[in-house]
Amino acid sequence: MEQQKPQNSKFVNWLKTSITARMLMIGFLILVLLIPLFFIQDLIRERSYRQTEAIEEINNQWGKEVLIYGPILKVPYKVYKEKTVTDKKTKKTFTETVSEIKTAYFFPEELDINSNINPETKQRGIYTTAVYNSDIKISGVFKKPDFSEIEVENNNILWNKAKLIVKSSNVKGVNTANLKLDNKLHGLSSKYNATAKNYGYDHVALHTLETKNINLSPQINTPLTFNIDFNIKGSEQIRFVPIGKTTKANITSNWKDANFFGEFLPYNSDKITENGFDAKWKVLDINRPFSQQHFHSLPQLNEFAFGVNFMIPVDEYQKSERSSKYGFLVIGLTFLIFFLIQTLSKIHIHPFQYLMIGLALTMFYTLLISISEHSNFLKAYLIAGSAVIALITIYSKTILKTLKFPIFIGISLTALYTFIYVIIQLENYALLVGSIGLFLILAIVMFASRKIDWSNG
Repeated sequence: MEQQKPQNSKFVNWLKTSITARMLMIGFLILVLLIPLFFIQDLIRERSYRQTEAIEEINNQWGKEVLIYGPILKVPYKVYKEKTVTDKKTKKTFTETVSEIKTAYFFPEELDINSNINPETKQRGIYTTAVYNSDIKISGVFKKPDFSEIEVENNNILWNKAKLIVKSSNVKGVNTANLKLDNKLHGLSSKYNATAKNYGYDHVALHTLETKNINLSPQINTPLTFNIDFNIKGSEQIRFVPIGKTTKANITSNWKDANFFGEFLPYNSDKITENGFDAKWKVLDINRPFSQQHFHSLPQLNEFAFGVNFMIPVDEYQKSERSSKYGFLVIGLTFLIFFLIQTLSKIHIHPFQYLMIGLALTMFYTLLISISEHSNFLKAYLIAGSAVIALITIYSKTILKTLKFPIFIGISLTALYTFIYVIIQLENYALLVGSIGLFLILAIVMFASRKIDWSNG
């Protein structure tokens, strides 16, 4: 027993005075503090999911995004083929000609789209999204359908069973839908589509609105003019597929934060005005990789749509998550500052005090996310950063006893949080600025640690 006391006291003395032991202790505390950082990142993701659910609920109740694909002229026709038949009694085989009904789809020669959008904001709890009411006028001309590509005779075309169809991603939000063909009013009815499911941006489910049979026989050789008036409630965005041989579109709105997107962008440079926007498109058939007529089936053309996004840009959660990913760097550099001060000044800092400083640094992220939900990210960052820097600076005054070290710590933390904020805001230059910043930090640490006597390990 008498031999253990000197050994124990030697080990305790090594823990107090050894630089290596101090570094091991700091490294262990950093690893321990990664646990609350992981929980904070999970909290940020959970709040982001809750925001998405709240916005999705509002959109479902009001009406989802509007994607219009049409109008399309649908004309059935007959084809004949030979079929081998076996007589059950005589067992003899012979061929007979049977008919089959197929469908051809024709896009308009001219398509003019004029839409006026009136957006408004809807709120569910602390979450806000944009919805809108739209007046859409679609007009244009169909030329005589051309079946020469598949060599179908005119008497095999069922002109009296032709229909006009319009496909839309949002039939729930349709308030009125009036269609005129050569100034004759035709009703549109919704057709159930069991396969209409959403599989991402380019595969939004499209529902079919169609007229009853239109007898085209009397006017087969003359162009068909059409006019469609839609009043549709929607959310997030509105898109159109340019199926006209010449497609012209004009979308106006009082919404000032417009985001134009899709395969084609507006051609007018003065589209953004003080009162909103007035965007114009012109798309020719040569500009898109699909033809004006399709036999047998109607292709999925969502990927060629263009339009306007009305979503409110909310990236506080994304910025908070990016900020939390620098938590390891913030804790490590802060502990490094205290380690250098402790080593150079011979001031003793207890592991519990390191732990309290680390927990104060992790509190920054919970403050940031909670404040940013009720304010903008910059204000939340300033409040959370100022609170944590003030807390650690005052606490370090009681540990280090002097004034110059706490002031240095406060300045260092301010510079570090400012550096991280700049990186978060940058997109194209984030890696460059981050690399330069880390290089400068490493140079400063190397310069500051040059006077440390590492022989006292």
